[in-house]
Amino acid sequence: MENDYPPHGLAPGVKKLEEWIQLGCGDKPYNCPEKEATFAPDGVSPAELPDLSQHNNFMAEFLREHKDVYAKLKDRKTPNGVTLAQCIKTGMDNKGHPHIKTVGLTAGDEESYEVFKELFDPIIDARHGGYGPEAKQPTDLDLSKVSTTDMDPDGKYVETTRVRTGRSLRGFKLPPTIGFEERRRLEALCVKGLANMGADLKGDYFPLHGSHSYSAKPNGMSEEKEKELRAMGNLFQEPDSTLLLASGMGRHWPDGRGVFHNDSKNLFVWVGEEDHLRIVSMQRDKDMKETFGRFVRACEEVQKVLKTEGSDFMHNDHLGWILTCPSNLGTGLRAGTMVNLPLMSARSDWKDALKKMRLQARGTAGVDSASSGGKWDISNADRIGKSEVELVNMVIDGVAQLIKWEKLLEAGKTDDVDKAIAAM
Repeated sequence: MENDYPPHGLAPGVKKLEEWIQLGCGDKPYNCPEKEATFAPDGVSPAELPDLSQHNNFMAEFLREHKDVYAKLKDRKTPNGVTLAQCIKTGMDNKGHPHIKTVGLTAGDEESYEVFKELFDPIIDARHGGYGPEAKQPTDLDLSKVSTTDMDPDGKYVETTRVRTGRSLRGFKLPPTIGFEERRRLEALCVKGLANMGADLKGDYFPLHGSHSYSAKPNGMSEEKEKELRAMGNLFQEPDSTLLLASGMGRHWPDGRGVFHNDSKNLFVWVGEEDHLRIVSMQRDKDMKETFGRFVRACEEVQKVLKTEGSDFMHNDHLGWILTCPSNLGTGLRAGTMVNLPLMSARSDWKDALKKMRLQARGTAGVDSASSGGKWDISNADRIGKSEVELVNMVIDGVAQLIKWEKLLEAGKTDDVDKAIAAM
C-alpha cells in the first residue's frame, strides 16, 4: 500500500513513534504546534522577521542585531530552489537552551553558503571563534606527516582510537531539503563507491530496517543486524529531537539510508543521516596513525568512483569540506581516543589544561555526559582553520602529554604537573 510508505505515507516503524516525531518523518516540512515548531512550513520566508527575543542560538543572535540582512535575503533562492526559511527553520523552531548555544542554521545545498553568505559567514565566524570570510582552509591528508609519538608507551591508559568526519556529494541537495527520488540516487551512488573498496576496506551495505530503497536488501537490514549495530554504537535511528526534525532531516524515514561496514568492523560509513556520508574509522588500541590511514584510504577510494560518475565531494578553499551544519565545516574531523586519566581529570585545572591544548573531553556516553571512573573521550576541539594532519597530531601529542602527567601524579609528583600546566 502506497499509504504505508514514503513519500505518500509513513513507514510502519515510524507509525509506532510519538506523533510529534511522525510529523517530521513524512513528505512535508515539520509543522508541530505541540513543540511550537511551526515556522514557515511552506518554505517561504515571512515578510517580517519573527520575534527572536527569547531565542538563544547563533542565527537568532545575529538576526536580532541585523534585521536588514533578513530583509535582504528573505526572497533569495539557490539555483536548486532552497530558501532562507528552509535554512533557518531549525533555529526558528527551537528557541534553544540558556546554557547550550546551538548554531540555529543548516545548509539546504552547497550553494546555500554562497547565496546566503551574508548570514552564513558571520555565523561561521562567531561559532568557530574567528574565521573570517577571506580565510583559507588547509586540507592535508598526508599520512607521512602524522606524528610518530607513542601516546601510551606502557599500553595501559589508551583503550580505543577513532577518527570520524562527514562528506557531501556534489550535485545533490543536502539532507534538510533533499527529495525522495534524489535521496535514492544519492544512496545508489554512495553504495557504488563503498562497494568498490577492496582488501581490508571490503565490506557490505545494510539499509536501515524497513527501508525499501536498496534492491539487494529490499526490506533493509534484519532486526538481528540492527541489534548488533546498536550494541556496537554504530547504528543511527530516527531523529528524536526537534532540532533535527525541524531541519528536515527526518523526511521519508527510513528510506535511502543505511550503514556500510568493512569485514573487520573497524570502518563504518553512515549513508543519509545528518550528512550524505559519515565516515568512522576505529580500533581498540593506541595506533591513531593506522586509524587515520584507514579513514584516508576509504575517502580516497569512494572519491575515485564519484569522479568517474561525474560527481565529487563538496569542497572549496574557504570552507573546506562542505557539510550540513556550519559547526562541522573545515575538516569536519574529530580524532578521539578513549583514555583513562582518573588523577589528571580530578584536578581543578583539568578543563583549563585541555583548553590550552585545543582538546576537549567527553564522558563515556558522548557529548555532555559524565566520565566513568576517570575514563574520557579526548578529541580535538577545532574543526576549521587547521588541517586534518594538524588536528590528528594535536590529539596524539596532547594525549601523550596528559598520560605523562597522569604518571607523575601516580608517583606523587604533583608539583611537577602544577608547574608544567602553569607554564602553558
